[in-house]
Amino acid sequence: HQFSGGMRQRVVIAIALAGEPDLIIADEPTTALDVSIQDQILTLIRDLCIEKNVGCMLVTHDMGVVSNVTDRVAVMYRGDLVEFGPTDKVLGNPDHSYTRSLISAVPRSDRKLDRFPLVSYIEEAHEMAPLDVKNHWLGQSQDHRDYTGSLLSVENVNLRFVTKDSLFESRREFVQASNNVSFDVIEGETFGLVGESGSGKSTIARVIAGLYAPNSGKVSFEGIDLTALKSEKERRPLRRQMQMVFQNPYTSMNPRMRVFDIIAEPIRFHKLTRNEAETRQIVHDLLDHVGLGQMAGVKYPHEFSGGQRQRISIARALATRPRLLICDEPTSALDVSVQAQILNLLKDLQDELNLTMLFISHDLPVIRQMCDRVGVMQMGKLLEVAPTEQLFNSPQHEYSKHLISLMPEFTGLREDAKTA
Repeated sequence: HQFSGGMRQRVVIAIALAGEPDLIIADEPTTALDVSIQDQILTLIRDLCIEKNVGCMLVTHDMGVVSNVTDRVAVMYRGDLVEFGPTDKVLGNPDHSYTRSLISAVPRSDRKLDRFPLVSYIEEAHEMAPLDVKNHWLGQSQDHRDYTGSLLSVENVNLRFVTKDSLFESRREFVQASNNVSFDVIEGETFGLVGESGSGKSTIARVIAGLYAPNSGKVSFEGIDLTALKSEKERRPLRRQMQMVFQNPYTSMNPRMRVFDIIAEPIRFHKLTRNEAETRQIVHDLLDHVGLGQMAGVKYPHEFSGGQRQRISIARALATRPRLLICDEPTSALDVSVQAQILNLLKDLQDELNLTMLFISHDLPVIRQMCDRVGVMQMGKLLEVAPTEQLFNSPQHEYSKHLISLMPEFTGLREDAKTA
């Protein structure tokens, strides 16, 4: 529990490699890892295969990894092998329409697009129905103050965790999770945080949400210093304006609760409705709006796919009508087809509800497509903040250059294959 998700994944990979096997079956070995650690792990696996003459079967939904690592690739759809052949041929000029559709949904690493193309073969591949915000509960006034500065301001935040406790201060050991981190988020924008595993991205998100108390520094929302608020009565109105969408939607839900109650819980907690009938109507509206339908409310989380569960998480986060949505690796565990749906949904919600988003990810192509500005973190420090295109085209810090250089190169179908 003292490690980040990427660190835990490295431990598992080390265990798998320890026995020096003849065949390595790598099932999504780098899904939760940033590009830096991903590059190290894939290089290790590739070198081991060459040195020991070991075969490797790599199972992944990351098309960039497939493009850069594999010799041959097989594409599966609903249990059937729909295409098989050399990687360059399958990815560059595929024969099957599902392969084409899948490749088109991969976030571009070379330029920014307005929307993510959807995989037409997927049953859930539909656009969100337009919302009449003026006449909808989600668009109603939240009675916030008239404030013209940055919506969110993080100033010199420091947070350290005790790794070895002792009665004597001098013998205690600490890890500096956040080291003088400062940045502003402007209302209506999407601010991205990138960095390798353990860099402090999620820690900062939890400090902003009030889950961690910093050792020093402050977090301000609409000019109000959240770290100075002492009572729950003072914090609660501001907390409901900041909601989180977590990396793993299943573990962030109570498996014993029906979806209706999961979404209704924050509404009831903050007493946002006058009666249960009003609560029911709001939950049904939210389920419709994220593309699940009202009947999803009677089911339990285990009855849904990963993408559907993430839609439930988004509906729950929207239930309090927040102004700031903190998305902590919201699509890292999803394949490109479902990822495209979720990211388009977030884009639509931001446009319709004027949401401000703090978007945390180690997936640089996703960051490029989603964010207006990006901050780069390493070992608890914020090294660089820049507009997205400026960062990707002309990074200033050496670590930013290093991260971008490791980004898997995958720009989709060859030009001569797009019309084939």
